[in-house]
Amino acid sequence: MIRPAMSEWKSGIGEAVNDGKLLQSSRENIERLLGGSTNPVAEAAVAELVDAGEWQELDDRFYKTMEFGTGGLRGRTIGKIVTKAEEGKGGPLGRPEHPCVGTAAMNYYNVGRAIQGFIIYVKRHLAARGADRRPVFVFAHDTRHFSRDFAEYCAKVCADLGCDACLFEGPRATPELSFAVRELRADAGVVLTASHNPPHDCGFKAYFDDGAQIVEPHASAIIKEVNALESESYEALPEAERGTVKILGEDMDRKYKARLRTLLLRPDLLEGRSAKVVYTNLHGTGGVVVVPMLRELGFDVLTVPEQDEPDGRFPTVESPNPENASALKLAMDLAGREQADAVMGTDPDCDRIGVAVRNKQGELQLLTGNQVGTLLSWYRIKTMFDQGMLTESNRSRAVMIKTFVTTSMQDTIARHFGIGLVNTLTGFKYMGEKLRKYEMAIPVDKRGDYRSLSEEESRKLRLEYSKFFVFGGEESYGYLAGDFVRDKDGNGSAVMFAELAAYAMSEDKTIAELLDDLYREFGVHLELGQSLVMEGADGAAKIAALATSYSEDQPHEVDGSRVRKLQDFSTEDIHDEEGDLIPKQKMILVDLDDGRRFAVRPSGTEPKIKYYLFGKDAPGAEDLAASREKVKGSLASLWTWLEKDARKRMG
Repeated sequence: MIRPAMSEWKSGIGEAVNDGKLLQSSRENIERLLGGSTNPVAEAAVAELVDAGEWQELDDRFYKTMEFGTGGLRGRTIGKIVTKAEEGKGGPLGRPEHPCVGTAAMNYYNVGRAIQGFIIYVKRHLAARGADRRPVFVFAHDTRHFSRDFAEYCAKVCADLGCDACLFEGPRATPELSFAVRELRADAGVVLTASHNPPHDCGFKAYFDDGAQIVEPHASAIIKEVNALESESYEALPEAERGTVKILGEDMDRKYKARLRTLLLRPDLLEGRSAKVVYTNLHGTGGVVVVPMLRELGFDVLTVPEQDEPDGRFPTVESPNPENASALKLAMDLAGREQADAVMGTDPDCDRIGVAVRNKQGELQLLTGNQVGTLLSWYRIKTMFDQGMLTESNRSRAVMIKTFVTTSMQDTIARHFGIGLVNTLTGFKYMGEKLRKYEMAIPVDKRGDYRSLSEEESRKLRLEYSKFFVFGGEESYGYLAGDFVRDKDGNGSAVMFAELAAYAMSEDKTIAELLDDLYREFGVHLELGQSLVMEGADGAAKIAALATSYSEDQPHEVDGSRVRKLQDFSTEDIHDEEGDLIPKQKMILVDLDDGRRFAVRPSGTEPKIKYYLFGKDAPGAEDLAASREKVKGSLASLWTWLEKDARKRMG
């Protein structure tokens, strides 16, 4: 609690609450942090903001205590206002010396609580299984401000509290962390990243012993342990009982790249078909693996010099998100000058990939996440049948996984090939949960040391006793096709897309023409993603109220079309295609009589509420351009209606 001797700035907090300038919850959280944090600049930073009357900044930093959720933590590590105390002597690349002070911010207070609570649970979990040994944690980080600092801090906490820590020597992709957890048979892993969020953010993304993000029953128990901690301070064990910190580097990279090569279904296609590709890592981690892998596969790879260097400021882009066309502008400009065949770009932690390809007119055409996923899933399933991996007799055991908010064109493709399809909530942790289920369904005496099996050996077992995962993806540019990684993988996606490009060349077609072929066969399917952004404490309340309004006041007619079906994932018991109960989530999914669909859900990582719109036309269109325009128009009309309706709901 706040010390008894009340200074002038401390009494100012009480006056601000009484005057309605500051939330009562902010006052309570300021007291909680100052009473529990060991941060030497915490009190000075709060005092500066109070003296300056920056009540909105204080509310944004303290309106809540950042809760450890199933995705870990994510939030600001640099405030909208940087205090002199936080700036200190300054840090690398112009960042402050100290992270943002606040219970709702990413700092040592919250990171410390997160890793300690995680350790407590993992130790208890091992003890319950009779494992008398030190837990092993793996830590990775991207190129963001403070991500290396937080990773080193977490490794030290682990060692001090009797765990062995494995820490990557430098920035590495999130999927390589997942791979390393499995490869090392570790008990847990953490990557310090905020993916494609703005430069001021950082995050703590937690993984369990299967290499996937934590899900139930572990998630709730870990969350309980983390949220019970009031301070990041701890008492280190006696030196003899402490763990070690091991550095991971090129050896793990080599093992990871060797498994990535197994994603190639027809490596012969790449022989003698060298394409020129421009790749950008957007100042992130992707260059560690993507560039050498593509070059080893025979591609002429050019990189964007201005974006090659790791830089948490992401100075050359508005947002380091390959979903946004502007993020790939420098790469596309370079591709234009060099007449490259394709452009690839990955986000800072290299779990997502954006792509542009040349069409038959010779112009570079950006592909959406839904289009990339559709092309990859179709090619991989088709090729598996062509090669006899999948047959009439075993196709019922093959399965593709996608999210509810990913294009239904992939559902159509799965039905066409007669394989299974499972829809999950947004988040690859749910796909990882399915992969664990499929692995554990193999009889123990047959499964053995599953992680040491070759791709061919494990595929045979899955097709005989369980389910064989052929592909998984989400509309937000994340894809996966092997189960040696249990999260979306930008590195693996680059390898798969390289093979797709080689296949198109072998057919004397562009990738854009392949996509048109699929539209003719399965019908034009188009999607539109929109968001309403609302930041800070006030924004969070508005997002929550708007999301709740769709449950309390469900729409019955939308844009002139009757609602045929509405699924409310926050209140209904909904089961997936395999009969598994789907966790409750603030999301509605609406089907309209005219064939259009839409979903609404608050983002789990950003201050926005997301809208996903889906439209399609019948197969066999003779005029694809007209078919596209028809669907585009219907989606534009739907968004106009939904946006107007959202404004009404918010008053």
